[in-house]
Amino acid sequence: MTKLLEITNLSIKYGGIQALKNINLTINTGEVVTLIGSNGAGKTTTLKAVSKLINFRNGKIHYNGQDITNYPAYKIVRNGIAHCPEGRRVLSQQTVLDNLKLGAYIRSSQPGIKSDINRQFAIFPRLAERRNQLAGTLSGGEQQMLAIARALMSKPELLLLDEPSLGLAPAIVREIFTIIQDLRSTGVTVLLVEQNANLALQIADRGYVLEAGYITLTGKACELLNDQRVRKAYLG
Repeated sequence: MTKLLEITNLSIKYGGIQALKNINLTINTGEVVTLIGSNGAGKTTTLKAVSKLINFRNGKIHYNGQDITNYPAYKIVRNGIAHCPEGRRVLSQQTVLDNLKLGAYIRSSQPGIKSDINRQFAIFPRLAERRNQLAGTLSGGEQQMLAIARALMSKPELLLLDEPSLGLAPAIVREIFTIIQDLRSTGVTVLLVEQNANLALQIADRGYVLEAGYITLTGKACELLNDQRVRKAYLG
């Protein structure tokens, strides 16, 4: 397996609070890797560190063999990492189509952008039906689909996906998780942060458990699903 992302000894402080404490994490090309843990464990902070939405002084991040620790956020995107944040963050006063076009802001080939918009509409047929609708008028599930599709418009090799199930009905959650699982067949590697540990581990290849800023467990997703500590803490 080819190592795509490697986080080494990453530590982050918010004021006097230690959010991450010397975490080490590796993702191989083509994997779906999930990061599970309770609220405040440091999951979102980890994603923000990779995409450089927050800066840090201690630790290294390598991507495709390159040290990207000191890259600015725009260079992270240009190198093939897209971040789909918690809370969807769609541009509510822009149409579905315009949101997708904005997701491709680093690209210049209009035929390629048009082709990928059609590809997203094939993956998310509801978005195709609502292409000229303002994003703010979509349902929560549709907004989540749009947020993922918009992130994919930059043609990432690695997708950072933060809490895609948050606030959504179970049927919509299952639909979105099926799409996440299918992404690997399109060549996209996924780092998934998700509170629904059961669902996340069902579609992931491997998982990491974060507790109070520390990685306390790691392993194959199927092993973590059957681990008594994980079952007791996160699977009920």
